[in-house]
This record gives sequence, structure tokens and C-alpha cells, in this order.
Amino acid sequence: MPAWGPASGAVQVDVERMGDAGLVQVVDALAQARREIDAVFARVAAEAAKRSGPEFGVDGLAKAQGFHNPVRLIAAATGGSRSEAHRLIAVGAATAERQAFSGERMPARHPHVAAAFAAATISIEAASAITSMLDRSATRAAANRVDVFEAALVDLAARVPLETLMRGVREAEARLDPDGVEPREDELRMERSLTMREDSHGMVHLHARLDPESAAPVKVAIEALVGDALRRREPGDLSPVVDDRRSIPQIQADALAALARHTLGCAQTAAPLAKTTVIVRVDLDTLVDGIGHARIDGLEQPISAGTARRMAADAELIPAVLGGDSLPLDLGRAARLFTKAQRLALGERDGGCASCGQNIGYVEAHHIDWWERDTGPTDLANGVLLCSFCHHMIHRDGWHIHASPTEVWFTPPPHIDPAQVPRLGGRARFELREARAA
Repeated sequence: MPAWGPASGAVQVDVERMGDAGLVQVVDALAQARREIDAVFARVAAEAAKRSGPEFGVDGLAKAQGFHNPVRLIAAATGGSRSEAHRLIAVGAATAERQAFSGERMPARHPHVAAAFAAATISIEAASAITSMLDRSATRAAANRVDVFEAALVDLAARVPLETLMRGVREAEARLDPDGVEPREDELRMERSLTMREDSHGMVHLHARLDPESAAPVKVAIEALVGDALRRREPGDLSPVVDDRRSIPQIQADALAALARHTLGCAQTAAPLAKTTVIVRVDLDTLVDGIGHARIDGLEQPISAGTARRMAADAELIPAVLGGDSLPLDLGRAARLFTKAQRLALGERDGGCASCGQNIGYVEAHHIDWWERDTGPTDLANGVLLCSFCHHMIHRDGWHIHASPTEVWFTPPPHIDPAQVPRLGGRARFELREARAA
């Protein structure tokens, strides 16, 4: 690692002269240093908030320094937002040791998060997401279950990016507090809205906030039309004469307009929509008993069992018996394309693109061993869901894929990882495996 000069110009020169390996090392070192600083800053912020408590009145730390509250004091010091300052204080309080009335030192309210945060193995954003969820659920779940889920989420946070962790956090909250799924769902439903306004240039702005049940058909329909447009870009006999140069947001805007025109004047369903279904994944016991939660493909927020049952009753959900006698899921060499039942089964295992996590609406089922070159069968063990980008990258770079009924593993080529350590993909990346028995 180069020595950093005092002047920004010198630093810039040093950065530009780094090799790729050195630059990656610097990124990792700075990320580690940032987590370490955040851990210390959170403790300091929490102490500042403690000394600014209402019991101190005007002599409290924040008011003595000319600030209305400690959040404003921290925000002024960092130059950041109040929400960032509030997060520092909240995480600091949640991970700090406590003191009993007797003066005895007690562990932090969330000891697993506290240990990982102090060791700088998780970020402050991850610590905040986990602790705030646990605080919401703690009064409705047994302490031993909360502890198990906390440990599982900390393990997950050390391995995956924040957006993947959030899927695990939502799943954990639904399992810790199953009775709270429906009330949270009702709150989201009450907050749904759609506003429309035209600006001075003639552009019409639509801003929608939809609960999962309302968003599911809208999202699935738009994604079906977007996916159809993207497939038409691929080279083939049916490639359009004029190249489609629209961005994804532009295609989505055109898809929304097409849906409206179709509703107003068309008597038949557009081809990409005729085969489109809102997929709700729910355990049979949950569907029958009404206890538990379910998931809508493409949306991360769990829905209640009641909503899943209502969607089934409204025919918005079709029952799928994956692996049953009436649905052959292993077709061998009898068919080249994966069936809808097979894609549903692959979606349960992969959760979207098994490599990058791309939304399930933008992926296709591919043969791991190619159909023509390797005479690969059209079986679940030889299938994987991939987005177009990952599909091309994996084949171009020479990655190897191994799939089981529950997991997908990607082995990098030697030029990416000389040790060729397999990397877990699919839905298993964000499953809370340690918490299954809780």
C-alpha cells in the first residue's frame, strides 16, 4: 500500500499509479477502517446522547453546546443528515454495555451485534437494520428465539451486501413475530397512494407507493412486457429491423402506457401477459391453517397467510404441486425447454438470478450442461435461473456450476480465484440456516 501524502493531488497520483491488486487492497483496508471508525463513533454518539438526557435540563451536553438535542449535535459535527446521526446514536446504545442499579456491568442489549460491530465485521447500516428489527420483535418473541435469530443475522451480515441482508431481516421478523405480519401489512396498505402531476415542460410525473398485494400484479405485468422487449434484442431470426435502444426505465414507461391502452381498447390479452402469473410461495400448512407468512416472487416484503389465502380465492394465485406425480419435473432429453412447473421449482431454489440476485422477472432457466454441446438433460439438477448478463459472463469466463435440490454453487475459474473456492448462490445465500429450528 502506498504512503498517503498530505496533499490531495499527491494522493490522486498515488491512486492512479496503483496496480489492480493494490487498489483492491486499499479498498478493503479503507472499508475496514471505516467500520472501525463507525464502531467508535457510535459509542461516542451514544455517550453524548446519554449526557444530553432530559434529566440534565439545560446543563445537558447538547444544550450546553447550543444544540436542541444530541442528534443535531452529531449531525453538525459530521456534516451529515439527522437520520445518519440518529442511526449512530441508536446503534451505539443498542451495542453498549449496560449497568445495573447495583453497579454491575451487564452485556449489551444485542450482544451478537455488539461483538461483530466492535470487531468491524459488519457495517453500521447492517447493525442498525438488525437491532431495530429485533427491538420491534423482542416483546412478541421468546428471548431464546431472538438470540438465535440475532446470531444468524449477524452471520449473514458478514457474508452478504446490505440489500441481501434486508431480505433476511424481513424473513426473520416474519418468523419471530408471525402475528405482526398482518398488522404491518395493514399499515402498508393504508399508506398506498398514487399521485399525478404535469410539470411546466409537459412531462407527467407519476409517484406510486403500493403495498405488496397491490404492487404484485402491476410489477409482474410490467416486467413481463420488459422481459419480452429484452428478449427481442437477442440475435435471432425474429430480431427487429430497427434496433431497440431504449433504457430499462424507458421500456418500463412504455410498458405502463401499453397496459393502459390495452385496458381501454383491446379485447384480447397481449401475448407476453397471457402466460404471466403472480407467483405466491406459501407452505401448504400456512395456506390451510392461516398461520404463518408467504412471499410474492419479485417482492421482498412478506405477506400474511390471510392475504395469500385471499389471493388464492380470487384466482390470482394458482396452486402448484412441485414434484408431484402429475407434474414431471425431470424431462431428460425428451424436451429442450424447461416447463413452467420446472421454472417454478427453480424459482423456489434460486429466488431470481442464482448468481447476482436479479429480480425473478428478468431471468431465464438455463441448462448447466448445455443441451447441444454437452447433451445436458432438461432436469432440475441441470437447471439454473440466470439473468442475461450473468449467463454470458459465466460462460465467457469459464465458471462451473453445481446444483442440488436446495443449493447452487459457483466455482470461479483460476484467473479469478486461483484457489477456486466455490461460492454459494441462489436463495440459500440469504436464508437464516442457523435459525431454521428456532
